[in-house]
Amino acid sequence: MKVAADGKKKFTLLLEAPAARIPTAAELNAGQDISCAVLDSDANWTNTASDRFNEKPACQEGNSQALGASNYDTALTFLREFLDAGGADLTGDDLGYQSVKTKGTTVWIYLRETDKPSREDWAAGDEIHLGGEVVSDAPMRVNNDGNLKRRVEFLPQDMISEELVPVAGP
Repeated sequence: MKVAADGKKKFTLLLEAPAARIPTAAELNAGQDISCAVLDSDANWTNTASDRFNEKPACQEGNSQALGASNYDTALTFLREFLDAGGADLTGDDLGYQSVKTKGTTVWIYLRETDKPSREDWAAGDEIHLGGEVVSDAPMRVNNDGNLKRRVEFLPQDMISEELVPVAGP
């Protein structure tokens, strides 16, 4: 059965590296759920075409290409959150942005995009569409019609794609 994507993207931000390359559900659930702080309409968190180079045997007619390094398009627009008394909500709804607003900050961000609603916790067997270690670039001011927001591009460092959250060991 097909599933509408509306409300199904779960973005989780970790401030510390998971113990293994693929994080456990416990590690993901202990992280920051930034799903409600990220603008859905322009969230870029995906693989893009890999590097390619020509590599054909001398006896072959026509071109033959080989795949090189993987590439990614990773940028998120954060909806800013402020306190009723004034100032940014440093420990609440603006925490995701506060965690990445300094250029050169290393964090780990993971995206689940499945049939589960974004507000549901991570569980063993959930599919991580794309995630891993990223470094934030300087936040960009974008069109602030509507809410105040900042776009942050991320430089992927060590990514995983289409991996299942492992069952925690004994």
